[in-house]
Order: sequence, then C-alpha cells, then structure tokens
Amino acid sequence: MTTLRIATLNILNLADRWEERLPLLLADAAALRPDLLGLQEVVYPMQQDRLLAAGMPDQYAVHRGWAGRPEYGNSLLVRGPVAAAAAVERLELGHARAAHRVSVRLVDGTLLHVAVTHLHHRVPDAAIRDEQAAALVAWLDEAPGTAAQVVMGDFNADPTEPAYARMVAAGFRSAFAEANGSEPAVTWPSGLQAPAMDTDGDPSCLDYVWLRGEARAVNARLWADRPAVDDPTLYPSDHLGVVTTVTIG
Repeated sequence: MTTLRIATLNILNLADRWEERLPLLLADAAALRPDLLGLQEVVYPMQQDRLLAAGMPDQYAVHRGWAGRPEYGNSLLVRGPVAAAAAVERLELGHARAAHRVSVRLVDGTLLHVAVTHLHHRVPDAAIRDEQAAALVAWLDEAPGTAAQVVMGDFNADPTEPAYARMVAAGFRSAFAEANGSEPAVTWPSGLQAPAMDTDGDPSCLDYVWLRGEARAVNARLWADRPAVDDPTLYPSDHLGVVTTVTIG
C-alpha cells in the first residue's frame, strides 16, 4: 500500500494582485509538498507552474494540458520518486475548457491515471458542465486499466449540480467528503479582494479531488486558505485549495 498527498488549486492566472499573491502561493506549496499537485488557470509563458515547482524543496516534473489557447490551461506537478509518463493525453471539452491525463507509476510499481480539469464557469450553465463531466467520464472509462484514477480541479459546480452527481454515479468519490462526511461549505471565493475580481455567483464548494478504484482518502482539508499576515484581503488565490492524503492499494 502506498500513501500519497494529492492537492488541487485554481491559481487565478495573472489577475488580481498576482505579484502580491505569488509569495503566498510559494510559501503554501513549499509547506505542503504534495506528491501530485493539479493547477488550473496557469499562464505558461509566465512559467507559473514551474515557479511553484522550483519553490518546493523536492524535484517535480511538470505536465501541461492547454485549454482554450496553447499558452494557458491546466498543469500537473509530480514529485519524485513518483514517475509520470512523458506522454500527456488531452481531452477537448469545448467552451475553452479541457482535461489532460497522465499515467503515473508509484514507487511500488502501482499504476494510476491522474487527470486535471477546469469546467465551464458561467453560473447558469449547469447543463454545459454536465456535458463536460459526461465527456470526461467517458474518456476515463476508455482508458487502459489501472489500480486507481484521480481527477482533480475546479469543476465550477457545487454538490447539488448534475456534474457532481454524474461523477458520483460513475463511481468517483470526493476525497474531502469521504474523509470528512461532507464537502466544505466554500472553496470560492477565498476572501481575496481586488478591483477586477470575479463576483458572479454565491459562495460555494467548486473544487474537488475525485477518487475511483483502489484509492481511499485518509484525511482531507483546505489549503491556500490563509490571508497574508499583514493584509486580511490578500489570499494566494480567489479559490481555496483541497488537499488529501490517499492510500493506494
């Protein structure tokens, strides 16, 4: 049996006080040291994912999956000695959204598939998110067999939406709910204040680590959830992250 720390966070691209937020992101990621870290809204020319990887006291491989345009999208950071295949499989979800999947081999030889995604954001468009979740599930169902599958990201869907129900019906379990009995009340917004920040929608749980197969959540909590010591309006992102300790096998 292998134990992994798995985390996800929407880092909010380069908007809303990025230069002030970056030191908080670096500090929180370095303290967390996850084995697998899924990021959304990464601006690749700014090397945001590689900055976070370089700021942690371990060796990380970075695997990208663009969404909407080649310079922007999702990223998966894999901490050695866990090894990920060089090949990245990408699924186009429409509406400038995508998912990407990487085969990850653990130290004991166990193989799992890890996917990162970010679903459509407009609040009224629950049907679009459900279609995207259906495409994601079908794609993962067709993948070669592994001990477990992990899907993480910003689903922009609260637990009452059809997209959430579709993941559950497909055999996926939310790590946070499995470990704590229910989802967190809020993963967006975080408390970040900025002139151009997104205010569309009510505070809700939108971010998840999903598990299927021989994976069990031992514990789970929020992370990137503390403001700057000297500024209660400054957070690492407008989302809070989810981190879980998972046993495989």
